[in-house]
Amino acid sequence: MTARLIRGRLLSFRDAPKGIDDTTSYVYEEDGAILTDNGIIVASGDYAAVKGKAPADVVETDHRPHLITAGFIDTHIHFPQMQVIGSYAAALLEWLNNYTFVEEQRFADTAHAARIATAFFDELVRHGTTTAVTYCSVHKTSADAFFTESHRRNLRMIGGKVMMDRNAPPGLLDTPQTGYDDTKSVIESWHGKGRQMVAITPRFAITSTPEQMEMAGTLVREHPDLHMQTHLSENRAEIEFTQELYPWSKDYTDVYEHYGLLGPKSLFGHSIHLSDREADAMSESGSVAVFCPTSNLFLGSGLFGLKTLDERDNPVRIAVATDVGGGTNYSMLRTVDEGYKVLQLQGQRMTPLESFYRITLGNARALSLEDKIGSLEPGREADIVVLDACATPAMALKMEAVTKLTEELFLLQTLGDDRAIVETYVAGEPAKSVL
Repeated sequence: MTARLIRGRLLSFRDAPKGIDDTTSYVYEEDGAILTDNGIIVASGDYAAVKGKAPADVVETDHRPHLITAGFIDTHIHFPQMQVIGSYAAALLEWLNNYTFVEEQRFADTAHAARIATAFFDELVRHGTTTAVTYCSVHKTSADAFFTESHRRNLRMIGGKVMMDRNAPPGLLDTPQTGYDDTKSVIESWHGKGRQMVAITPRFAITSTPEQMEMAGTLVREHPDLHMQTHLSENRAEIEFTQELYPWSKDYTDVYEHYGLLGPKSLFGHSIHLSDREADAMSESGSVAVFCPTSNLFLGSGLFGLKTLDERDNPVRIAVATDVGGGTNYSMLRTVDEGYKVLQLQGQRMTPLESFYRITLGNARALSLEDKIGSLEPGREADIVVLDACATPAMALKMEAVTKLTEELFLLQTLGDDRAIVETYVAGEPAKSVL
């Protein structure tokens, strides 16, 4: 890899912002630079100081006046749903049965899975997303296609072969044993290969029998270093159906708790309708509730109470995600903008600083990966995004009235999309401009 010096205005978070004026939560350099070598950030800060540490043959790129941040992190997205996004349906279960389960059966075909994997990573890079926690389909072929393409691009990705053995078409069902065996095979082939990470992935309690849930728990015990991802409490009808399938459970969360699936590396997509007992269980186990605002609005699932969970006496860890294809955009900028609106409807607030913290360092912390990604600190992997707040005529006009960093961030959040992403660097190498 080439040593690179990337110049521009730098923004990197140290901690969660406590308010819109919390300047201690981040580092900002008006004329800054990042020195990368072998995919790692070697130095960052004032341009002159960092330039002094660069080798004579460094490749320098001047992105001024653009803003540079850590690459965006998406904590819940479905790779097989690229051709499901934008499908009309009334609610979650109808949408799954009429569109998603139909489309996902196509991923038994290796060529189709490979084609969509290429398109998937193109889209993430185009939108500045450098890490994503991803659901593949039930087919091992889909996970192999996902990781093959991710590894080729040297991306830091987390993905998992879905486990589901009931309440889906025959072409989408495994068994408790084959779900376990295929997951083990994916782990052996891909976890730790380059920057690839495997997640244990029971889709949700409705599509897994108790026997398969037991197998998922066994995998978690056997591989405590791996993430576990599933869905929780997205929709009222889903909750009722889960209670019918597991009548002994106290509530939906208790099902996952019973099988040993709660924990600090467990990601629960949606988590909208949690009772106090469920929130307590999530908090005590260190589990992560994943906020998917565009999906929740699109499917009419409900309003996620981010501040309600975050400001409890025993807060719940929170991440933010697109949830494509229930989600309606690949952009983390669009995602936090819709998240802002969801909170507004509940009398809650999310500042621009908090928005950018959550899609960088905040999501890295939720994944327990803050030592690798999420900031521009030396030693971190060089996943970097360059942002242009004048990317469209409307944005450029608004920028004429912007005088503060927080105003620029809010403009990027409100009007930005893939057009605002000037460049995406993956392990120090430009990735968007070469698509």
